[in-house]
Amino acid sequence: MSFPAAPRLIEVRRHLLKDNDLRARALRQRFRAAGVRVASFVASPGAGKTALLEALLGRLGGCRAAVLVGDLATDNDAQRLARAACGRARVRQISTGTLCHLEARMIEASLEGWPIEQLDLLLIENVGNLVCPSSFDLGEDVRCVLASVTEGEDKPLKYPTIFNSADIAAITKLDLAAAAGCDLPLLRANIDAVRPGMPVFEVSSRTGDGLGPLLAAIAG
Repeated sequence: MSFPAAPRLIEVRRHLLKDNDLRARALRQRFRAAGVRVASFVASPGAGKTALLEALLGRLGGCRAAVLVGDLATDNDAQRLARAACGRARVRQISTGTLCHLEARMIEASLEGWPIEQLDLLLIENVGNLVCPSSFDLGEDVRCVLASVTEGEDKPLKYPTIFNSADIAAITKLDLAAAAGCDLPLLRANIDAVRPGMPVFEVSSRTGDGLGPLLAAIAG
């Protein structure tokens, strides 16, 4: 039995990734020329990305910020973040339709009309997924991968590629750790086993624990 479509699919994927890398490189150069720090957030659905961004937006002070929010459908998260920003940050939704990740071309299109030279910080919330986003550079300076205490200590071992592609990790929902029976040292050890030496922050969007150091790492 032959599978003639396989080589074609591989070639299309290579083309897509090459195009994305070129666009991401151009974006990174553009951001740096404008003096904008860019951070992206990746996590599985329900890990607390939007809640974390809400909490961080409340701590930005005079930092000029903007947020791009990726989702398959609805602008619910963008509305939440716009309310949390209280006019202190621009927020735009990126609806991906059937795509399970953001791509550099989507970031390009979403920045149209935005004077990025007037920004200090751009935050990007990727689609809830721990597989597809790992392959797509968005031109960010730092990628933060989230693992909540409710997801199990073996999350990094199950999805090593996304942890390997990240610069920092955040263990979220810290206030639920005891109730969820989470073994925090084991979770940290599993992150370190996959990505040795990567900075790990334990945070709670509800109580504010750990948000200061995480924001400092993101904002540079």
